[in-house]
Amino acid sequence: MYYDFKVPIPYEKGKIYKIFKKSRNTTYIEIEYGNTYYSDRKYSIGRRAIIGKMCSDDSDLMFPNDNYYKYFPDAIMPETRDESYRSCCLRIGSYAVIKKIAEDYGLLDLLVPIIPEKTGLLLDLAVFSIITEDNACQYYPDFAFCHPLFSEGMRIFSDSSVSRFLRGLTIGQRVSFLNEWNDGRDHRQRIYISYDSTNKNSEAGDIDFVEYGHPKVDAGLPVLNISVAYDKMNRVPLFYEEYPGSITDIAQFRHMVGSAKGYGYKHVGFILDRGYFGKENIQYMDECGYDFLIMVKGQKKLVSELILSRVHTFESDRECAIKPYRAYGTTVKRKLYADDDRERYFHIYYNPYREATERDLLEKRLSDYEKIIKRYEGQAEGLGPAVEQYFEVFRDKDGKVLFAKERTKTISTELSLCGYFTIISSSKMSAKDALVLYKSRDSSEKLFSSDKSFLGGKSFRVHSNESVSSKIFISFIALIIRTRIYSLLKDEMLERGKKSNFMTVPKALKELEKIEMVRRTDGVYRLDHAVTATQKAILGAFGMNEDDILGTARQISELLGKGGDLTDLVEEKGDDWQYVEDEDDYLC
Repeated sequence: MYYDFKVPIPYEKGKIYKIFKKSRNTTYIEIEYGNTYYSDRKYSIGRRAIIGKMCSDDSDLMFPNDNYYKYFPDAIMPETRDESYRSCCLRIGSYAVIKKIAEDYGLLDLLVPIIPEKTGLLLDLAVFSIITEDNACQYYPDFAFCHPLFSEGMRIFSDSSVSRFLRGLTIGQRVSFLNEWNDGRDHRQRIYISYDSTNKNSEAGDIDFVEYGHPKVDAGLPVLNISVAYDKMNRVPLFYEEYPGSITDIAQFRHMVGSAKGYGYKHVGFILDRGYFGKENIQYMDECGYDFLIMVKGQKKLVSELILSRVHTFESDRECAIKPYRAYGTTVKRKLYADDDRERYFHIYYNPYREATERDLLEKRLSDYEKIIKRYEGQAEGLGPAVEQYFEVFRDKDGKVLFAKERTKTISTELSLCGYFTIISSSKMSAKDALVLYKSRDSSEKLFSSDKSFLGGKSFRVHSNESVSSKIFISFIALIIRTRIYSLLKDEMLERGKKSNFMTVPKALKELEKIEMVRRTDGVYRLDHAVTATQKAILGAFGMNEDDILGTARQISELLGKGGDLTDLVEEKGDDWQYVEDEDDYLC
């Protein structure tokens, strides 16, 4: 392949030859780099290689090729080619997979009418957070430097351009996408929505909806809350909500139910964590005609008496066994609260492995409390309700701690409840069906794990309302894509019947990142090597194969290269032009 710049034709007497080929109407410049002596013919034949082709408008200049720099290594390129803005090695494996998922979901078709100018940048930022497990936009140009992009012309935007883009996204655009996304769901189908929320700390002072609240891990900072509704049947995030940190999850839930109704979901059931258990929420779901499934700890007063009344009645009954989860379950029908107008289904479970773990944790907690009591002997300070729940503390007349005695009845009762838990459902179903349905909630737990751990969502690194909301929106797009990756990899492992370490999302993406295209000296990107067996197995989970990678590589090469058919360039054995003795052509 020839470069697109000109250099002077070198002069070495008896070494440089101009060979005109009429068939191509081109004059080639050859160098004689050696000779071969034929003893039978008693003469030598020079060995030549093409180093360039002469310019049609100047007989003293030529367009060089790779051989020119092979035989003239000290030669300097007369022009600086503007290729430094993009790496000579592009990682295309993850891009190819994400591109297919985006096409399957029609994400570009949904986003283009809503964000017409920079749809590609929005998708690139989502992909950036998935692959790098970070959301710091100042590092986006570094990511874009060595990855294919969805932006028009694979344009690389600066961090300042990304910052302006985040500030420019409007609430109308975000709402429009959620409306279109949910409008595309099948509202006639009965679905179960797994709903959960999380909170994020913030030190930014210019974000209006960041307030002090009740986070699970209190870092002494104001927080904002984010909730996500997840369709467990189709394994896809449906919508999200952001709300001030001072609003509790249980209070926000009622608004979320209204949102589900507003998006047109009619045949819906909710799978909820115990944090959403509340009389008002139950009544509101009843009014809307929605079913629910809620987990309740065995030690809770609501169910502890019910569990104790059923102890030793089902734990060894094989008809009650739920083999996939190594548990036993039974169902009891009763009212949820005193003035409840209907009966609910209480599914009681016992897991021996869980019992051993919970008993061990309780024993360790009691041992820690004893050490605390010992430390505070002779002091008048309070020990706290957690300690006094399990210990009766005796004090002298001045209120100083003398000693403490275990509340044996309380501890014995809690020990007897170890290993038990309860799921309450509004509709009739077996204990096994209820547990399987609730365990599907693991996908939404993975969703929040993805947001915080894998998508860099522990912090926002921005200081305005618009930018925070935009980053949450981009994270939601990323969650849609990453959840699909997670689901398909999990399905592939189940179908294969064995667990492979490389079938987790982080490891699969890292393996796909090894599929690379490199830019040769002719300016064209080509695949560096064939797809490995491990990479083929991962691609198979997405219904893809090596041909799909070649197709993606071809598209990238045509867009970024300088022309030519990538299929020919990839499938041939070599990339160097070589002189063929006794033939009137040059092969690639």
